[in-house]
Amino acid sequence: MLNIAVFASGKGSNFRAIQTAILNGSIRKAKIVLVISNNSDAGALVAAREFDVSAVHLSRKQFATDDEFNAALIRTLETHGVNFIVLAGYMKKIDSSLIQRFKNRMLNIHPALLPAFGGSGMYGMHVHEAVIAQKAYITGATVHLVDEEYDHGAIVLQRTIAVMPDDTPQTLAAKVQRIEHDLYPEAIRLFADGQIKIDGQHVTVLNTP
Repeated sequence: MLNIAVFASGKGSNFRAIQTAILNGSIRKAKIVLVISNNSDAGALVAAREFDVSAVHLSRKQFATDDEFNAALIRTLETHGVNFIVLAGYMKKIDSSLIQRFKNRMLNIHPALLPAFGGSGMYGMHVHEAVIAQKAYITGATVHLVDEEYDHGAIVLQRTIAVMPDDTPQTLAAKVQRIEHDLYPEAIRLFADGQIKIDGQHVTVLNTP
């Protein structure tokens, strides 16, 4: 059973999509036990409370040092029995100590087809602006494992869509987000069902029932 903590900084639409998939039985061997946000007024925290999921505001600004913040974060995860982390629009870099603690058990979703349009500064609308500026014909979304580099971890799943001539960053963002809401729950289901094999930077989806 995956006991998932969702880290989110914004409105929490991916959290809602994942939680809905769990509640409707699309994901059967996982539950979200905690939502953490660095923003006290994040919509993700509101959404968590609506679903009766523990919602915690934890920010580096609340602590004197990075070490104190990371220790508090780990204590909170342990208290809730978390064994898997999902980053869903979390706008803070994860400390290496936490990445190593949850090695191959921490996912992120990126609104483009990595390795294209990834890395430092490539988040949110910046990504879609870059896609259109480069006149790319396709874009999409990528679920990947988290490592110490931005948008660098092994790719788990990707899905593509066409970029239309009349697309704007805003229309593209809306289309990509719809893909994310299908792709992220599917990736989590594969992990929950034991259908993912990880060998270094290579991820294989197993054909098990």
